[in-house]
Amino acid sequence: MLTRKQRDLLAFIHKRVQRDGVPPSFDEMKDALDLRSKSGIHRLITALEERGFIRRLAHRARAIEITRLPEDMGGTGFVPEVIEGDRPDATPTRARPVAVDAMELPVMGRIAAGVPIEAISEVSSQVAVPSQMLGHGGTHYALEVRGDSMIDAGINDGDIVVIREQRTADDGMVVVALVEGQEATLKRYRRSNGMIALEAANPAYETRLLREDQVRVQGRLVGLIRTY
Repeated sequence: MLTRKQRDLLAFIHKRVQRDGVPPSFDEMKDALDLRSKSGIHRLITALEERGFIRRLAHRARAIEITRLPEDMGGTGFVPEVIEGDRPDATPTRARPVAVDAMELPVMGRIAAGVPIEAISEVSSQVAVPSQMLGHGGTHYALEVRGDSMIDAGINDGDIVVIREQRTADDGMVVVALVEGQEATLKRYRRSNGMIALEAANPAYETRLLREDQVRVQGRLVGLIRTY
């Protein structure tokens, strides 16, 4: 038997893994269950693991595998997703194990997808990012997008963009560009007649042409996280 809090936490973790591909953070679990501290979440996680409902994967940040669900959980309105045409032994009361490998990245404040804003240097929060999004090697960080100048490239206001640190870029890459050492913006990078063109992906915004010494590439876009 699970306590109500244990059931609520298991349901919340499963829902987030199904939706986002990564489990929620301990802070998100704490808020969802209306607990005052993360120590309560640690106790609930341990209890679920001891009862065989989840498994924590060693040496991986925020990696939790859901191994099964209680048979009576469907009675509370919580039913694991069932895909038609799956194996005959699949049932709506048991979740297939899902191993989630995620890494915590710092969210370095906000980046303008529009008029450049002040350069970003302080960590405002953390976000879990699937490891496959990061590729192999390199340093990564995340930024919250403000503005709509990249909307035609599928980058919306409020999205979290994942950036790989690098100081060079090829034509056509979407990059974080530092303009005149003071302003940071997210734009498509191109070289044009000895100048650097920072192109928007919205016809309402003009392309900015700058001298090479006015622009420093800070990193390139490698992924995007959106919350609905």
